[in-house]
Amino acid sequence: MTDPIADFLTRLRNAIMAHHRVVEVPASNLKKEITKILFEKGYILNYKFIEDGPQGTIKVALKYDPATRENAIKSLKRVSTPGLRKYTGYKDMPRVINGLGIAILSTSKGVMTDKEAAALKIGGEVLCYVY
Repeated sequence: MTDPIADFLTRLRNAIMAHHRVVEVPASNLKKEITKILFEKGYILNYKFIEDGPQGTIKVALKYDPATRENAIKSLKRVSTPGLRKYTGYKDMPRVINGLGIAILSTSKGVMTDKEAAALKIGGEVLCYVY
């Protein structure tokens, strides 16, 4: 697999389209951090790290609106790929849907959202957009 982050986002996207409640994804430290950010920002209902075998898995419970059955995540878009990396400085941080969505960045201080990185005045690699 050349791009595990794109695979993670695609598995989430496919589970949303099929209206699944839970999706299992092979774990990595970067995927765990992205999952924590999605939970903190309210895009997913819950998550659980299962340590089985050398790699482990992440169980992600997706969040749906009880009345309309609409998912909290409208779009997941991979920005930086292994073939074309996208980096940004803190001064020209990307705005996702004019500040309504979040951009997840991998910085020297760890994985964080665009607003957290701008507050710390650090840039990094733009992993994905979520809204």
